[in-house]
Amino acid sequence: MKKHYNLIVHGRVQGVGFRYHARARAFHLGIQGIIRNLDDGSVYIEAEGDPDSLQAFIDWCKEGPPHAQVTHVEVTAGALKNYDTFEIVR
Repeated sequence: MKKHYNLIVHGRVQGVGFRYHARARAFHLGIQGIIRNLDDGSVYIEAEGDPDSLQAFIDWCKEGPPHAQVTHVEVTAGALKNYDTFEIVR
């Protein structure tokens, strides 16, 4: 059963390749959705996939790529939007 989660990743997550690494991880895990920077310095993600893959993606987001310093990840369930791919949105 496919699920949808909205994530807001806080910390030093802009300017460190977070979105590009997250997209690669999403492709690897079969996650669809979008990711974009927010004006407050955080990163917003909408992610859809099977529960195990989503949990693995959320766990990765709590660590991020090597130069990121994630302090907190907000996770809320949402309605499916049936994304076809995982895209970086500007």
